[in-house]
Amino acid sequence: MRFVVRVAVNAFAIWIVTLLPALQVRLIPFPPGEWLQVLLTLLLVGLVFALVNTIVGTVVKIVAIPLYILTLGLISLIINGFLLWLTAVITENGDWGLRTGEFWLTVVAALLIGVINAVLGGILRPRREERERR
Repeated sequence: MRFVVRVAVNAFAIWIVTLLPALQVRLIPFPPGEWLQVLLTLLLVGLVFALVNTIVGTVVKIVAIPLYILTLGLISLIINGFLLWLTAVITENGDWGLRTGEFWLTVVAALLIGVINAVLGGILRPRREERERR
């Protein structure tokens, strides 16, 4: 259930970022591009982003522990931008997916996605007391 919430929150955050043209992040929906195809594309890109964060992100963050210490955690901005760029690379092989612009704008977009994920994830995830009752 938590993974489904994570995918939905990722999809919403990516949608918000695509609404800001200055960040140069575009979503190319499945043809013919109606609202249902846009929603399905967002959910699929959110799923890919969650998987990239879970699998690749964990490995990169473990390897980069010395850089976290050296930069006092600021390297996480670069790593999150890299993970968003990697999601765009994975999804751009077809006629659909996420497209990103300049790397530093991708870093800013990843920062905004992270803030939205933190806020919505804190609201929507079940609390510890609720999980223990079940």
